[in-house]
Amino acid sequence: MSDPIAARPAQDRAGIRVICNDHSGRNSREAEAIDLAMKVLGPQAELCHVKGSDITETARAAVRDGYATVVAAGGDGTIMAVASALNGTDCTLGMLPLGTFNFFARGYDIPEDPEGAARVIAAGHAQTIDLGAVNGRLFLNNASIGVYPAILKERETVYRRWGRRRIAAHWSVLKTFWRFRRPLKVEIEVEGQRRRFRTPLVFAARSAFQLEHFGLQGADCIRDGGFSVFVTPDVGRLGLLSDALRLAVKQMRLGEDFELICADRLVIHTKRKRQLVACDGEKFLMDGPLEFTMVRDAFRIFTPPPGDEAAA
Repeated sequence: MSDPIAARPAQDRAGIRVICNDHSGRNSREAEAIDLAMKVLGPQAELCHVKGSDITETARAAVRDGYATVVAAGGDGTIMAVASALNGTDCTLGMLPLGTFNFFARGYDIPEDPEGAARVIAAGHAQTIDLGAVNGRLFLNNASIGVYPAILKERETVYRRWGRRRIAAHWSVLKTFWRFRRPLKVEIEVEGQRRRFRTPLVFAARSAFQLEHFGLQGADCIRDGGFSVFVTPDVGRLGLLSDALRLAVKQMRLGEDFELICADRLVIHTKRKRQLVACDGEKFLMDGPLEFTMVRDAFRIFTPPPGDEAAA
């Protein structure tokens, strides 16, 4: 359903609002990179620095104010927050990747340096995309329950001490796996059929790029317009550590280390009335059951034109 703030016709929109998450980024040089990106976008672009909790409302305000393009400058969590505000509107999303992994932007061949990403926006080529949602909340790359939300909590602690580095993110995975002791009892419903699992992790993926990056199967499920859902067996702490190492060297085994379910809609039933859910690196407490659906033609994003190498 379109949000009322989207009522303004597309032809009446103009200008670019760049929303920069002050909590994203890995080093001080990126401030200079943002300045270069703003020069590429030109005088029609306005830069707005916000805190994480204010991103979505700032994006909604940009839609209400008549901007044609809203740019998310940050990681996948920042892009997700802006995307949720643009769902169902006639605004176009631009991306200046500043996160740790930037899986969503990289999946669409967006350069990881802000200046190169700005050239993609300035080129003006856009496409309409589908997104996943859990209980109505959009996500870009993945949504999960179980050990991954615990990893995110540990990652926040590691980042505060060591900074936002990929090696720090990997270390938080190992620490959490070693400490994790609470597998979930769930029922996963697909097309009216329910299956029971005892598992430390249910991971619903929507990024073919992310799966291929880790050498995982399931990219075809995503390209066919659905989810790749990974369910890991209850193998204990040592088993989780072994899985982490196999994931790092791209040797996860279908049927042994995980089970794969392909679907464009599923429902996860848990014993808990409320469940902590991780969406693109952010944590949310949601009421069960958890319903995963596809949102078709959610909005438009700027991407490099086919065959274009200028932004690379």
